[in-house]
Amino acid sequence: MKEFAKKVIFPVTTAILLIVVFYPFCIREGECDCLKLWLLVGMPFGICRMFLWIVPKGFDIGGTVGVVVLNFLAGGVIGGLVLAWRLLDAAGYFVKTVFRSIVCLVKR
Repeated sequence: MKEFAKKVIFPVTTAILLIVVFYPFCIREGECDCLKLWLLVGMPFGICRMFLWIVPKGFDIGGTVGVVVLNFLAGGVIGGLVLAWRLLDAAGYFVKTVFRSIVCLVKR
């Protein structure tokens, strides 16, 4: 049960919570901007990879802000992919767990 909570419940709950929090910021003219929502929801999952490639050093203030924004965008894209992978992994683990429990019930 601990493994199920770690692999299924936690990632799905985190994704739903992040979508609920960031959804109001992504509404434009009554429609949701899905790209912005994907970047914002993925940012916490990619935050550790944001300053991996480009460290803002030796730039003026405009260059530093530009590099930081570029890092946040890269972190959001990478985090969105990581989140999608974790959700697919959670779905696969859920199906595997349900199949295993059905097989155990049939064997009895």
